[in-house]
Amino acid sequence: MSNRSSFVFVFTVAFAAVLGAIGPAMAQTPAAAGFTIAQVTSYPYPTELTTAPTGSRVAWVFNERGVRNVYVAEGSGFQARKLTDYTNDDGQELTNLSISADGKWVVYVRGGDHDANWAAEGGLAPDPTSSPVQPYVEIFAVPFAGGTPKLLAQGDAPVISPKSDRVAYESNNQILIVPIDGSAAGKRLLFSRGTIHSPEWSPDGSRLAFVSNRGDHSFVGVFTSESEPIVWLAPSTSRDAMPRWSPDGTHLAFVRLSGAGGAPQSLLALHPNPWQIWTADARTGEGRVIWKSPETLHGSYPTSEGQANLRWMSKGRITFLSDVDGWPHLYSISENGGAPLLLTPGKFMVEYVASSPDRTYLVYNANTGASPEDVDRRHIFTVPVDRAEPIERTSGDGLEWAPTVTGDGSTIVFLGGGAKRPPLPMVMPASQGAPRALAADHIPTDFPTDQLVTPKMVVFRAADGTVVHGQLFERAGGSARKPAVVFVHGGPPRQMLLGWHYMDYYTNSYAVNQYLASNGYVVLAVNYRLGIGYGHDFHHPASAGAFGAAEYQDVKAGGLYLKSLPEVDPKRIGIWGGSYGGFLTALALGRNSDIFAAGVDLHGVHDFTEPQSGAGRAFAAAAQSGQFNRPPDLERARDVAWQSSPVSSVKTWKSPVLLIQGDDDRNVQFHQTVDLARRLTAHGVQFEELVLPDEIHGFLRHASWLIADSATARFFDRMLGGAKATTAAVGPGR
Repeated sequence: MSNRSSFVFVFTVAFAAVLGAIGPAMAQTPAAAGFTIAQVTSYPYPTELTTAPTGSRVAWVFNERGVRNVYVAEGSGFQARKLTDYTNDDGQELTNLSISADGKWVVYVRGGDHDANWAAEGGLAPDPTSSPVQPYVEIFAVPFAGGTPKLLAQGDAPVISPKSDRVAYESNNQILIVPIDGSAAGKRLLFSRGTIHSPEWSPDGSRLAFVSNRGDHSFVGVFTSESEPIVWLAPSTSRDAMPRWSPDGTHLAFVRLSGAGGAPQSLLALHPNPWQIWTADARTGEGRVIWKSPETLHGSYPTSEGQANLRWMSKGRITFLSDVDGWPHLYSISENGGAPLLLTPGKFMVEYVASSPDRTYLVYNANTGASPEDVDRRHIFTVPVDRAEPIERTSGDGLEWAPTVTGDGSTIVFLGGGAKRPPLPMVMPASQGAPRALAADHIPTDFPTDQLVTPKMVVFRAADGTVVHGQLFERAGGSARKPAVVFVHGGPPRQMLLGWHYMDYYTNSYAVNQYLASNGYVVLAVNYRLGIGYGHDFHHPASAGAFGAAEYQDVKAGGLYLKSLPEVDPKRIGIWGGSYGGFLTALALGRNSDIFAAGVDLHGVHDFTEPQSGAGRAFAAAAQSGQFNRPPDLERARDVAWQSSPVSSVKTWKSPVLLIQGDDDRNVQFHQTVDLARRLTAHGVQFEELVLPDEIHGFLRHASWLIADSATARFFDRMLGGAKATTAAVGPGR
């Protein structure tokens, strides 16, 4: 490495020894406030919360310092009980958790990554431990009462039959079936062209609906037996998805979108993506449309959690989610069609949605409540399917999400946390009553709950007048001006909150922001446009991303907001973020090293014109099309994408940066970081590298996060002059 490019240190981490030689020192270095990164990231994180279709049985997954296990509870006491006995931080996720209708079995997937369909890639799982033995994506069943898990098959997305006897699952783009007790090997259920996915059992378990993706179009099919032909539901040139059975099993509802094709449209403009809801006879396939969205931007197919959230409920009602009034809201429509009924009016976002066992009401979380600050929180609500009478079930300064209802209808179960207490499973009576947390004893005794700060909601404006929300982390005290850091989330359809987050990736970010605040930093998490929680237009702005990066105005405004605070040293403002947040971090350093003195870029996109990026693939495909089938503004869009990319601003990049990425990243190609490193070297920009061999985009191992988090804190301490207790040099030659 030349002297001109300053120093570069590279951590190539061998995970056989957890954290290696430098990891423990980094993780255990005490912060000024008295807690370490290892302590603040030691929380148990619950995911995959599910209930049995009958009774009061509940299951979830706890990730405890990288060791993942299935837990269950039941009855009025809901005492947590560990059902599996995995002991290593091996990066193998536990996902797709479900309980059989008879309550006897818990089925789950071990291996893979919940952000990708690894089963479609031959069943191979990522290998973040660099083990010489290839792991696989595997389906297990374990008795609810306890016992040894049984390996059912290699595959993903298992769905238990209502009869509790069989499990349908996906493998190599087909649907297979296996006995739930593992008494026989899995076998392909049916033959059909295309990519087969999304199996849905009929209410009596006798038939299976599925989606067959044929490329530019897709069908919904119904399989009954090997002796009967597949029934295709109103087949067309459209793309059909999300089949949902009627309660009596005679019909299905499904979503219909336009097939791929048509005259090329402008790349630089926003275009409506209209959609429809259809119903069809499960025996004949005859169908009809019962609702069409308006062909407007607000009428476009929703892209928030659960997308259409289609459900066939009781009283002949079908419920769905739409942004048609400018916000993601729930609607109800007669199974015979007619005008839809808005169930959840107001300026807020409906997110995770579930139905009651009797299908008479929906339970959901939304960012609304009695306090104006609830726009940056989540609370639980219920609403009947036939009238707009939502009831707020949780309130206050906590955050609650992912609700569901036990099979007997007695209890609403959800996940919840606060500004200081990390998330836990929670229960409350479905009729009325206060919520209570489960398994609180799993929070480590040295977890620094009382030493955490409560972030404050702040609002500021970007240069074009856009109103931007943020959360400010700051520990009171101190007379000297403090260093500060802007945090930018990824996604970009995400929203940072006034407490612990409902995605494990961002619970880690929240913990790091708390750690930085404990060390005297002022931290601002910026909810830039393209994110969720503030309406359709904020979520879908013009000239954003590869087509103008308008959202960078919000990030820059966050830096200027920090600069305006009297307690902040304006010369010591940093920025950090991962994925799309890594892109915005790099863009900030390239465009405004005068504002941002240093940055940490985790697995960011740096060049939108490269074939590895989404926009780059679109450009390459358009360029290969015929002369008359190219978007009219292809070359202009490519130029805009280049100007929107951090690599176009390397010549004005002055501030040092730490680049972090796993080299098995399948969301953002590792080449994006390799390419940026070469460009920074050529321009003499100071940078450091932390490369995690065989890790993926959202690091699977707790050890990986400890290394990355510790490196982030130490980098800012060295570059911005943070807490003296953590400024010990690390890395080769330092």
